[in-house]
Amino acid sequence: MILKVKKSKVSGKVRIPGSKSHTIRALFLASLAEGKSIIRDPLISNDALSAVEVCKALGAKIDFLDNNFILDGFSGGPCTPSDVINVGNSGTTLRIGVTLAALGEGYSIFTGDYQVRRRPLAPLIKAINNLGAEAFSTNSNGTAPVVIRGKLKGGKTDLDSVTSQFLSSLLISSPMAENDTEIVVTRLNEIPYVDITTWWLDKQGIKYENHQYKSFYIKGNQKYKSFDVTIPGDFSSATFFAVLAAISGEEFILENLDVTDPQGDKAVFSILEDMGAKVTRLKDKIIIKGNGLCGRDIDMNAIPDALPAMAVAGCFAKGETRLLNVPQARLKETDRIHVMCEQLGKMGADIQELEDGLIIRESKLKGCKVNGYDDHRIVMALAVAGLNSEGETLIDSAEAINVTFPEFVKYMNECGGDMEIY
Repeated sequence: MILKVKKSKVSGKVRIPGSKSHTIRALFLASLAEGKSIIRDPLISNDALSAVEVCKALGAKIDFLDNNFILDGFSGGPCTPSDVINVGNSGTTLRIGVTLAALGEGYSIFTGDYQVRRRPLAPLIKAINNLGAEAFSTNSNGTAPVVIRGKLKGGKTDLDSVTSQFLSSLLISSPMAENDTEIVVTRLNEIPYVDITTWWLDKQGIKYENHQYKSFYIKGNQKYKSFDVTIPGDFSSATFFAVLAAISGEEFILENLDVTDPQGDKAVFSILEDMGAKVTRLKDKIIIKGNGLCGRDIDMNAIPDALPAMAVAGCFAKGETRLLNVPQARLKETDRIHVMCEQLGKMGADIQELEDGLIIRESKLKGCKVNGYDDHRIVMALAVAGLNSEGETLIDSAEAINVTFPEFVKYMNECGGDMEIY
């Protein structure tokens, strides 16, 4: 599908949908628990629905009623799936799901779409094997399809957590292993996503020790409790509206955002504020208004998902913007560093690719045909660029938006945007 975007004056009030990170973690923890859990106002998107299907395949019973997931868990004992589990495009679901499946005793096979089958798993496969279960890549290349056989027993393992999802996966399942688990972290990117996981562990009363993110010690033989929780809004989705306001000079009131939540992408608002935007933080919403931007150096390691949108922001900031220390952005659905350099370059950006990021100088963009590479965040970032570029921007693979933000185009149009998918 093609997303056609024309330059528009866009502003208004938007209720940001639920967090993908929280929704997926809530689904897996409720599945591990005994009894009935209620997950209120979750994100309903392709990635979230992939997590639902994985939890069902492992034995959870899930209904959807009045915009809530009602879930009966399997009390730490996942069943052996009757078929291959396909996670679609959801890397988070794959990484958390494989370790959770290792708590069972049978064989589980996980696969996904062509992008997921390219995303790295080798450090997590190694850790699962070190902790007493069995895991291997069917193609012996450290990617899905991957076969898992339990039972995860605990013990000690090192972990190269090039993506935080590896560590989050072990932290979620290790409390239910037979023995205590020690994880020595040799590298860790995206710390705030680990903080989201430990936020859930803390709410559950799980006993663990975090030694300055260098190692974790998790007690074994623990249990998860059923719960009733409302999912907070997604700061990663809010990023696109925040950047749009900052570069256009318009104002957005973004509702359903909790500034006390551990999500890392809330830092985008502070970064844009430092660059010149006006930001007002209230109890459950944030107001952001553009006031001209000035370039700066930005360490993106903790917020890699914001790189595509911040690359667009850099095009409209005076001077030079450097997005740094985020090599793991090359390991997402696409190589987001290369793709944003390539596609913004087509639109006229003065942009340079670094090994670990991008250098962007103030540029005058023009609409043209660009490639979304089947990556939801690339498509949405290029759409934000198109709303502020002369002429018409045509973005292919627009259906990728459904991975995390199916109502993106609707919300933009309600606020004055000129967007059309066909």
